[in-house]
Amino acid sequence: MQQRHVHEFLGSTKLAEQGEERHNHRFAGVTGQAIPCGSSHVHRLYVNTDFFDHFHIISITTGPAIDVGNGKHVHLVRGITTSNDGHRHSFIFTTLIESPLTNC
Repeated sequence: MQQRHVHEFLGSTKLAEQGEERHNHRFAGVTGQAIPCGSSHVHRLYVNTDFFDHFHIISITTGPAIDVGNGKHVHLVRGITTSNDGHRHSFIFTTLIESPLTNC
């Protein structure tokens, strides 16, 4: 089976909690392979956030491809982490461009 393309991603969650406990988390990873979806495709991703005396899991499917020119695309990802330490974090980010140095 031929592998379909993947995307790198990185980001930060939005702030949660109040006072001295107010914080966010960072995360980075690589999506799963492209999954055909209508006239486009999506990707699954699963990643743990960094550790700030606890961590959260992001497990979500991206939105469809968003054309950025030169035959390249990104995907919008938005959602909410798992609950841990009594709270969740929302997030919104785009994947990085797949193979950014090809077909320039």
